[in-house]
Amino acid sequence: MIGHNWWMHLLWVLVAGAVGFGITAIFAGWLKLKRAWLVLAYVLLAGAFLYAYFRWSQIDLVEELRQRWLLGLAGAVVVGFLMVKNVQSQPSSPRSEGVRLVFDVLWFGVVYGVLDGVFLSVMPLLASWQAFSELGWMGSWLGTVGAALVGLVASSYVTAAYHLGYPEFRGSAVAMPVLGNAIMSLGYILTRNPLSAALSHAAMHVAAVWHGMEATIQL
Repeated sequence: MIGHNWWMHLLWVLVAGAVGFGITAIFAGWLKLKRAWLVLAYVLLAGAFLYAYFRWSQIDLVEELRQRWLLGLAGAVVVGFLMVKNVQSQPSSPRSEGVRLVFDVLWFGVVYGVLDGVFLSVMPLLASWQAFSELGWMGSWLGTVGAALVGLVASSYVTAAYHLGYPEFRGSAVAMPVLGNAIMSLGYILTRNPLSAALSHAAMHVAAVWHGMEATIQL
């Protein structure tokens, strides 16, 4: 029997885009918070949204991480390498030192990066797979491919909405983060383990901190 709430998973994706845009438009565009405070607002608000979705959908993230975890790590290494190379191809700027550098790596690299990976890639893709599963379409290869394509579109939508809230990404500049995140989302699609998207995104952010946050577009 077709699940009655398949469309609600996709509604959550639409709301995710609005939440992402609201966070960056208000805290970066309007209030112009410093980077550390902006990330704090993102962690609190996007984190609360993700908690609400996973609680509502009853998705067991721990189980998702356990399944095919070696494949997820392999995907993170491959995709993360590509993302790091992209960061290194950009102009560099001076980085912080000592304790401040440790803070920057952990806060802007690991925390910010992992949250980006979950909010921009993992959640939209899982929601799409859940919707197709409720419809009973995941039993065929055609349904699986369709779910992956819808998930990729969903992830790109959330990514675009989130970045359009930043003044520097309005207009054609938003294409670069959408393309980059699509590659990380594709890694998740191929491995079906969240580690691929979350860790590759964290690797990209850590590389951006190390390369210089004032010059890299990722930060």
